[in-house]
Amino acid sequence: MSKFKSSKELSVLRKKICDERAKQKKTIVRVCNGTGCRASGAQKVVEAFKKEATKQGVDFEIRPTGCQGLCEKGPLVIVEPLDVFYQKVDPFDAAKIIDLTINRGKVIDRLQVVDPVTGELAVKEEEISFYGKQQRVVLRNCGHIDPTNIEDYIAIGGYEALVKILNDMTPEEVIEEVKKSNLRGRGGAGFPTGRKWEGGRRTKSDVKYIVCNGDEGDPGAFMDRSVLEGDPHSVIEGMIIGAYALGNCKEGFIYVRQEYPLAVENLTVAINQARELGLLGENILGSGFDFDLEIKRGAGAFICGESTALMFSIEGKRGMPRTTPPRSVGKGLWDKPTVLNNVETFANIPPIIIKGADWFPSIGTKGSPGTKIFALTGKVKNTGLIEVPMGITIREIVYDIGGGILGDKEFKAVQTGGPSGGCLPKEYLDLPVDFDSLTEVGAMMGSGGLVVMDESNCMVEIARYFLSFTQVESCGKCPPCRIGTYEMLEILNRIVEGKGEEGDIERLESIGKHIQKTALCGLGKSAPNPVLSTIKYFRDEYEAHIRDKYCPAGQCTALGHYQINEEDCLLCGLCKEVCAYDAITEERNRFYIDLSYCQKCGACIGVCPTGCVVRQFERKSTPTGKQEVAT
Repeated sequence: MSKFKSSKELSVLRKKICDERAKQKKTIVRVCNGTGCRASGAQKVVEAFKKEATKQGVDFEIRPTGCQGLCEKGPLVIVEPLDVFYQKVDPFDAAKIIDLTINRGKVIDRLQVVDPVTGELAVKEEEISFYGKQQRVVLRNCGHIDPTNIEDYIAIGGYEALVKILNDMTPEEVIEEVKKSNLRGRGGAGFPTGRKWEGGRRTKSDVKYIVCNGDEGDPGAFMDRSVLEGDPHSVIEGMIIGAYALGNCKEGFIYVRQEYPLAVENLTVAINQARELGLLGENILGSGFDFDLEIKRGAGAFICGESTALMFSIEGKRGMPRTTPPRSVGKGLWDKPTVLNNVETFANIPPIIIKGADWFPSIGTKGSPGTKIFALTGKVKNTGLIEVPMGITIREIVYDIGGGILGDKEFKAVQTGGPSGGCLPKEYLDLPVDFDSLTEVGAMMGSGGLVVMDESNCMVEIARYFLSFTQVESCGKCPPCRIGTYEMLEILNRIVEGKGEEGDIERLESIGKHIQKTALCGLGKSAPNPVLSTIKYFRDEYEAHIRDKYCPAGQCTALGHYQINEEDCLLCGLCKEVCAYDAITEERNRFYIDLSYCQKCGACIGVCPTGCVVRQFERKSTPTGKQEVAT
């Protein structure tokens, strides 16, 4: 294909692709080929379908797609036009799917999803509760198109928004449309995107830049990665529109971490395809507007998710934050006006332009319109990538979409916003999930990590885990973050090791609040959040660790004591073999643990085949005066 010289040529190609596909009426087998499903063998499933199609002489399209959402049950396969949804497909299933489902229209029960909410087999995606309350705006194309085939994107209306702004809208009208939609940045802070673009346009300069932040550093988060893998053209189109609105912006950068090889690969293919068709480069669609993109790969430092540090990294300098103001819209990349948004924000732009600013606020809440993508992980039955309207409650996410708590245990807390977010207890299960509601109760939206915890999670250990991440990832530039998080982590380490002291909770609160007020960047200011929110909502657990050397959840290995239940012991001796401290003694008919030698490392529990080695916690005192024992 040659470069388009006008938007009309793009429309002609779109019609041609759609007409050909309608005429062929091919069966399509959509195989999820996102990173999660690839880890479960999706690439071998694709190859198996190709091999069996040739062997059986069946003509159908095998379409590798981006993430289809239900990552836990991958590899996922959907057969169109029947829309049959299959889970945990392996290469050996390809022959049967072709024979039974494609050729004879039969559904294979073994590959269907048993819905954890209804307990029934689900044939189609819409019958699975995981998808029931989702509303896909940003993920509208993920799981449907081949991200490496620009024709798939064009066929479903891709680059129509670009055509609309180039032909019918001035840059000011584009900004006004985005402002009217009240799209708030999905990177965490929730700043209005239209106002940011307006600031960038008002700044006078002959050179401006636009940057996409794809440096997703939160543990367990994969929202941006999935969009870049599954629908890179929507991000590219959003960035082109943003550059047009800014004026004097001929160059943009997508900053994505090196640990996302598939995202980089698909993004590279998409950018090259867009260039070949004249959707990037000089004189885009014959409009006289020039703009091009470059991928910058980060080395995986958490701090480079901070906007000013990210820009230093693009410039080839060490990624460290700087004081603001000046804001980047006035003085950003190479001291030029720069607008930075994240992947999800840019992917929202094309549908807003096509459907209009009045459509977007019809989804979500007044203060937080639209949808939000979350990486739903932790102790829920359904884990994966979800997109929900703002204002949905935590209860709906955990029980209706997540299918409830694993093992039907009791919900304890949910952690939102990544390692810098807060932990909310069950009292907030009916809290609407939006920017303002989460902030009011001490949590934050963040980029979209959402970790569910059950009764077996120790909240002190959870706080210690997240703080250890932010402490290690601290760039070290400002003392409040560098020294403050170190001091807090030292205190938490002592508490979980049974060495906590009276006054430790107050010291944690004092240092945490000091960091929030004085740290240089947003990541530093939010680092104490997990500790402060768990103290606020689970203070009794901290007090139990410090005063009674007792872990209510029974998770802290250094607390309590170890013993062997002789009734269940097989006398296999594995516990004695792995004990590095010779704390386990063998007698004629039993093994027992000498507590004077035991270092509470937990190795014996890990190898015991019957679970007869247990850790027992005894609380010396309780508010009711009764003794508590947890095993």
